[in-house]
Amino acid sequence: MPHSYEELRAVALDILAGREKVPYDPSQYEHLSIGIGQVFAQREGRIQPGHHGATYPLDAQDKESLLELFWDLFRQGIITLGLNDGNREFPFFRPTRLGRKIAEGQAAYFFHDVSSYEVAIRREVPNINDVTLLYLKEAMQAFRSGCMLSATVMLGVAVEHTFMLLLEVIENNATHQKTFASVFGERTLLQKFNKFRNLLDPMLKTLPLDIREDLDTHFAGILSVIRTFRNQSGHPTGKIIDREQAFVLLQLAIPYCKKQYQLMQHYA
Repeated sequence: MPHSYEELRAVALDILAGREKVPYDPSQYEHLSIGIGQVFAQREGRIQPGHHGATYPLDAQDKESLLELFWDLFRQGIITLGLNDGNREFPFFRPTRLGRKIAEGQAAYFFHDVSSYEVAIRREVPNINDVTLLYLKEAMQAFRSGCMLSATVMLGVAVEHTFMLLLEVIENNATHQKTFASVFGERTLLQKFNKFRNLLDPMLKTLPLDIREDLDTHFAGILSVIRTFRNQSGHPTGKIIDREQAFVLLQLAIPYCKKQYQLMQHYA
């Protein structure tokens, strides 16, 4: 099955950063193509034992996507042509200083289908709720099928469900229930969320460091982004989220859920 542009980009950056071992030095276009095919085969369990030296070329659609990706990386200043000043020509290329910084800082979760998405989620949130996971997997399935509106709506359901689970944990704790009692009386999820954040803010210094770290980004920020896209997709606005945006949202859902479960554990 063909891979998405985002998957190809993530693997290409892994190779350029040296995080993946590939058969040939990725200093020319065809070697990069072979390397990406090898990485996909390795991650997807397609490499047969004893087949040393075998290559796993990309299919026709992936090759077309890689050609587009390569020139995008060039236009973005991530790679430049040639090996050095004495060899400035395509198909040879090398990462720029900017490209090396971007590649070395790349920490995207890798997934290419529903199963690998579940693995990535469970790695960060081992005890994730089965219902939440069901909607996240449905979102990934919709993404792979090209149904971006459906993927966005399913992600919105998943992140909202996770927040409601957090409130349920707090409500079942006699001590913390009193502190957040006013949250439970709000009608809409947005009202509950806003009230919760207003009450949580003065307590931030009392929270463990691992919860405080990136809390605003991995909780409020991500929830807001996903809910915005979900609302645009769930109503007949005519706005269609593109594939790159949907892929980013699938990735953001993982640190969001991880942060929510840290809060659940704290308030249990």
